[in-house]
Amino acid sequence: MADAVVIGAGLGGLAAAIHLAAAGRDVLVVEARDRPGGCCGTASLGPYRFDTGPSVLTMPEVLAGTLGAAGEDLATRLPLRRLDPCYRLTFPDGSQLDVAAGAEEMAERVRVLCGPAEAGRYLRFRHRLGELFAAEWAPFIDADMTRLRGLARPGALLRIAALGGFRRLDRLVAAHLTDERLIKAHTFQALYVGLPPRRARGLYAVVAYMDTVGGVYFPERGGMHAVPLALAAVAEKAGAEIRYGVRATRVETDSGGVAAVRLDTGERVPARNAVVACDRLRAEAELLPGRPRRRRPRFAPSCLVMHLGLDRPPPGQAHHTVHFSAGWDAAFTALAAGRPQPDPNLLVTCPEPEGPATLSVLEPAPNLLGRADWDRLAERLLGRLADLGYGDLSAAPRLVLDPPAWARLGHSAGTPFALDHRLGQTAWFRPSGADRRIPGLHFAGMYTAPGVGVPPVLISGRLAAERIVAGGR
Repeated sequence: MADAVVIGAGLGGLAAAIHLAAAGRDVLVVEARDRPGGCCGTASLGPYRFDTGPSVLTMPEVLAGTLGAAGEDLATRLPLRRLDPCYRLTFPDGSQLDVAAGAEEMAERVRVLCGPAEAGRYLRFRHRLGELFAAEWAPFIDADMTRLRGLARPGALLRIAALGGFRRLDRLVAAHLTDERLIKAHTFQALYVGLPPRRARGLYAVVAYMDTVGGVYFPERGGMHAVPLALAAVAEKAGAEIRYGVRATRVETDSGGVAAVRLDTGERVPARNAVVACDRLRAEAELLPGRPRRRRPRFAPSCLVMHLGLDRPPPGQAHHTVHFSAGWDAAFTALAAGRPQPDPNLLVTCPEPEGPATLSVLEPAPNLLGRADWDRLAERLLGRLADLGYGDLSAAPRLVLDPPAWARLGHSAGTPFALDHRLGQTAWFRPSGADRRIPGLHFAGMYTAPGVGVPPVLISGRLAAERIVAGGR
């Protein structure tokens, strides 16, 4: 009998496996694909290799803690470099801002772009972001929401409220900054949590803190897919067994809770615990039939991603460039209504090539509950890139991932961003990481707290492992 079967070798499942194996538990990880990574995937097109998942890596200390649980050193196992700039932000008026992590360096860049008064306001706002992050970390980000002790103390909530955490994000930022470009630089991150800045809570200003203050990192070798490869290697070294090309088909339960996990090989693996670390809604329907349906989930918007092979790297291109469109409010209004942005904001990623140069472009787009002509949007995206100075890329080798493609990869509603982070799907209101009705059944990944993003998903895996170890099953 296994102590735990982890279903899915994405970042959350691998984090759970590392913590469990390091605690001496007998762990089996089953992964339907032929490699680890889940959402943090990779794809090849001829000589070109692309990262098909997250491209922004923040808070490396969370990754270091995951590897450190098994006695591994991040700098040795997975060397990272800090990107400078973290982002290059380009605005419709032709101006741009290179975001640096250092306070004085960033303030000087703000002074040049926006003037000395705004630079002073920026430094005060930066300090406020740090206070908000410190106030939120223990009760909201790093806490197990499935336990009573995970409930925030009233004093912590009052502190967060006093810092503006429950205000609207756009109003919180505009209360400290006056230049519209700088406001956009600290509110576009609301897209990561699936909401317009006018609907997201100030709580999520901490995403801007993670990016612009904590810094953005990238593996020295192997791209973002090097992260799950390193996690999988450490999990196996710690004693976990990982089986690829094997799909879980059923989590069996009895009066005592989890009893076994059925695999598509015909095997029945007796287990005391199961950690479901894949698309939660599909897993609940397919692995746990008969469970009561939850209230209607609110999905985040999706994205149209175009990966392009290049003859040579674009000269002077930053690793990450955000191109803001003129229709800022209209773009968010359209996405919230399930329509494409009329004038899209784009994230362009151009990693330093280890082989042939590549360019990846992400356009936020409606999920499959909305409507769009995906072929037309892809062609429009090529035109937008040409207008932005990237040249005619219509003949370049390309791989397109649109919402129908995300759905084929197993993402509910065709979005790789899971549920949005409205207040009713945040912290204790997000789907629980443990099922109180079925002892031994745990969840990890984007669909549970803390939520979407590399650090939160790693944390969710650790929390699942800690519950199993503490519960004694």
